[in-house]
Parts: sequence; C-alpha cells; structure tokens
Amino acid sequence: MQYLPNIFFALALAFGIGFFVMNIRKLSRNIKLGKDVDRTDNKSERLKNMILIALGQSKMVKRPFSGFLHIIVYVGFIIINIEVLEIIIDGLFGTHRVFQGLLGRQFYGFLIGTFEVLATLVFVAVTIFWLRRNVSNIKRFLSKEMKGWPKNDGNYILYFEMVLMTLFLVMNATDVSFQEAGVGNIVSQFIVPFFEGYSIETLHTIERSAWWIHILGILVFLNYLYYSKHLHILLAFPNTYFANLNPKGQFANLESVTKEVKLMMDPDADPYAMPVEGEEEAEPEKFGASDVTDLNWVQLMNSYTCTECGRCTSSCPASLTGKELSPRNIMMKTRDRLEEVGRNIDVNKGVFVDDGKQLLNDYISPEELWACTSCNACVEECPVNIDPLSIIMDMRRYLVMEESAAPQELNMMMTNIENNGAPWQYNQQDRLNWAKEE
Repeated sequence: MQYLPNIFFALALAFGIGFFVMNIRKLSRNIKLGKDVDRTDNKSERLKNMILIALGQSKMVKRPFSGFLHIIVYVGFIIINIEVLEIIIDGLFGTHRVFQGLLGRQFYGFLIGTFEVLATLVFVAVTIFWLRRNVSNIKRFLSKEMKGWPKNDGNYILYFEMVLMTLFLVMNATDVSFQEAGVGNIVSQFIVPFFEGYSIETLHTIERSAWWIHILGILVFLNYLYYSKHLHILLAFPNTYFANLNPKGQFANLESVTKEVKLMMDPDADPYAMPVEGEEEAEPEKFGASDVTDLNWVQLMNSYTCTECGRCTSSCPASLTGKELSPRNIMMKTRDRLEEVGRNIDVNKGVFVDDGKQLLNDYISPEELWACTSCNACVEECPVNIDPLSIIMDMRRYLVMEESAAPQELNMMMTNIENNGAPWQYNQQDRLNWAKEE
C-alpha cells in the first residue's frame, strides 16, 4: 500500500505525457497537410530571429506595459516549472524535496525563494491581464471574433496560472519542515498565519493535496495547450525560425506563371514545341489558395501559433476604418478550418473526405480579402512573426486567376493592360501623349 501513491503518480504522468504526444503528432500531421516550402536558407539569421523574438521577446516590448507583464509571466512560469522536475522525482520514488539533499540547504533555499518571488509576480501580472481583458474595455479584446470561446479560452489560461501559483505557495506554506528550516520561504512565510491552529496531520494533508493538485494541474495545462491559443508557448520558436526573411512587400511569384512568362520572353523558344513527355498528363497546379491544403506548411503553422493578441488588427488600416477585415480573424478562421479538416481525417481513418466546404467563402469572405491594403502592418506588429498577408494574397490569387472574381475596378484595369498596354482605356498609340503636354 505504501507504493500505491507512486504507482498512481506514474500512471497519471504516463497518461498526461502520452495524451500530449498524441496531440502533438496530430498537430504535426495537420501542419504537414500544407504545401512544401523551403525555409532552410540563412540558418544564422533564422537562429538569431528565434533567439531575439521568441526567447528574448523583443517584439513584445514594443508595447512596454503589456510586454513587461508578459515577460514576467513567461520567465516566471518557465523557471518555476524547473521545480516540476523535483516533483516528478519525488512522485516516482516517494522522496520529499529530493533536490534539498542534492543541492544543499542554502542553495536549495535560494532556488525556492526565487521561485516564490516569481510565483507572486506571475500571480500579480496575470491578475492585471485578467483586468485588462475583462474590465478595462480595451478595444482589441472586444472585437466580434473575441466573443465566446476565444474570450473564455484567454480567461481559462489566466485562471490556470493563478491556481497553479497559489497551490505552489500553499504547498510551501503548509510544509512544516520547510518552514521550520527558515530558508527559501520568502513569500510563503506570510501565508503560514492563515493555517495557524491546524494540527501537524492536517497541515500535512493540505500540503499533500496542494502538491497533488499542482502536478495534476500542470499535466492538464500541458494537454490543454493543444486546444488553446496558448499553443504559441511551444510553436513560437519554430514559427520565428521558419518565418519569411524576404523584405516586406516582396511577394512570391508562382513558379508556373514565371515559367510561362520566361517562355514568352525567350526569342529562341519554339511556341509549337511538344511538351516534355509526361507533363501533359500532370494535373494543372491550382493558382492561389481556396482551402487550407492549398496553403504552405509555414502558413498553417502560423495559424496554430497565433496568440489572438490582436496587435495585428489594432494596427490594420482597413480594420481601423471600419472595414470587415481583421488579420487576427484570418488566422483564427484558418486554424478553425484546419482543425475541421483534421477531424475529418480522423473520422475517415486517415483519409480526407470532401465535406463541401473550403476556407474561402465558408470561413473567409472575399470582402475581407479585398479590404486588405497589403501594407504589411499586421506582419510588422505580430510578436511571433506570423504573416496573415501571405494567406490573404494567396486567396486573392485564387479569386483572380481561378474564378475571375476580382472587383470590377481591377478587372477593368487588367483588361486595359492586356488590350492597351496601360491601366487606362485609350489606344496604345496615345500612351505617351501625356509627355507632350505643356
């Protein structure tokens, strides 16, 4: 019977990690549904971006107040979870504060004291975040896409962090031997008076309960990440590493179109030449994107990495002038559709069965796409280098090149270019008349 808690702990740990790994495999599969794109160039610059932006939070602090609070939560939560290693060892082998013997009383006390201070700061920062989301009426948290689940999801994470930090401090405050040692109880010593009058056995029960709920809560939190916008905790690093390094405003050309243009411009090309054997049998490549499987894998990873912070939308000139477009909503809808496709594959045993839906029209409307000014403000603002504009442009390509569904003004311009060699509707011979005007 004395080993029963250890066995239960091992089973809980195995189940928690196993379920997490299963979801990560599902996540990886969904991302790989996207088209291939080579992002292996400039490894040193990519590594630098990852270190500065994902690890160093360099783009977060462009908005100093929220950026500073985020750094507290980020650093605090990561460092405090070093203690999880000790909990795992204690849980598996039935020890108690095993690192105290390994690291020495003074150094261990310094570590735990640091953890307690960080836990307190995290609790304060998270409380401020909750007030900003629910009381302060900040516009970017009140958009229509932030109703229902997105709003609740943000709050659930904050509640998780509040409870986990509280449990950590209660666990230390009710650990009698730890408090009697008087080393490392920088914050928890002030919580001890709340438990005065309790017997040693009751304090031990409270300490063990806080310990169990704390570690089980961490396992639940770990598995909740897959269903939450806080998946960026894991994906921010690869997302910043594989981000587009080209100058903003430089758009990728379609290889098939580039090939045709080069062929047209080549004076030595034979327009009557037979195609290479086998090419005529290949299915023509779709121009642009109408569904998530037409996007590349980096764009799909972008959708999972989105933090739903709304910095992109709050900087979007189209959104600011009341138009339908919200770059944040573009990423959220892309993720929603990708999740739907993933569930379809799960239900149909690894094969996608056409459900009659697509990202374009069913999730994202042409009105949203054509509202975009392609200014790159959303790309510049994103704290983890997400590129909503690339998705918008790929879907615009589909509308223009596959459905001829551009707005009338653009269709007129393109027709004039085709017929007259200029965007304006006049004879080619009159193109340079403007230069002769006095």
